[in-house]
Amino acid sequence: MSSESKAYIGLGGNLGDAAETVRKARRAVRAVPGVRELAFSSLYRSAPMGPSDQPDYVNAVMAVVTTLAPLDLLRALQQIEQTSGRVRTGERWGPRTLDLDLLLYDDLVLDSEILTIPHPGIAEREFVLYPLAEIAPDVYIPHHGPLRELVQNCPRRGLTVIAHD
Repeated sequence: MSSESKAYIGLGGNLGDAAETVRKARRAVRAVPGVRELAFSSLYRSAPMGPSDQPDYVNAVMAVVTTLAPLDLLRALQQIEQTSGRVRTGERWGPRTLDLDLLLYDDLVLDSEILTIPHPGIAEREFVLYPLAEIAPDVYIPHHGPLRELVQNCPRRGLTVIAHD
């Protein structure tokens, strides 16, 4: 019998119909064997982190229960990215059709060449913290502290809700 773990996934994109791409990615994640959705945040619009000469992003966070190990879940997420047309160009913070990030996996702390949990930068990114707080306000982020405190110390920087899914 395999045990279940709770994981949080960040979804985002800024090319094409980004809101529809995020919705399709949600359905694709739900369809992964061994993954069951617990909650899904509203869709948020955020300014790009990197070069400003690109469209705004659409972001959301999804809570799931999974029997997959962290690396297997990551591989499934990367397959969904590829299926949706994601091309990894090596440009940091450049435009993308879809970005799926494994943000948290239970209370696991992992730092490998392939995967870092909690996701690097999680504590400073409004487009992750606010949607995460919407669906899991009491979560504790290893090495960073209670989510509520992180949100209190993170400006919205123009982050706005654009749809309640």
